[in-house]
Amino acid sequence: MLLRSLHISKSEFEAGTGWTLKPEGACQGSVCIPLSRPSSSRPPSLHPVGDTIDVAQVAHDMAMPLVAAEEHRLWALGPAAIGARALASAEAPDLRLPGLDGNMFSLSSLRGQKVLLYAWAPY
Repeated sequence: MLLRSLHISKSEFEAGTGWTLKPEGACQGSVCIPLSRPSSSRPPSLHPVGDTIDVAQVAHDMAMPLVAAEEHRLWALGPAAIGARALASAEAPDLRLPGLDGNMFSLSSLRGQKVLLYAWAPY
């Protein structure tokens, strides 16, 4: 889910992630993940089950990856990692594939740059 703010509406979070925010936590089907309660330093409007949620806090509570490109005011929120089956880092393996010109291209040649990998399969 791509975000332009770390404070979004509950309905936007639910539509973008597939999780429903309830008083008992974030739920999807029969699975619910407890969410932390607002501290005295956070206004009640940022409570996960209020009108606006603090995406960074909910991402932390749900073990969802959150990647920032703050200079562009953009964030990418990844899927929840139930059972710790998510990648431990955002570092991709060094893929080597032939380019359109026939020369081999190495993903590591882009190290240090932001890269979007798009995969497609016809099935």
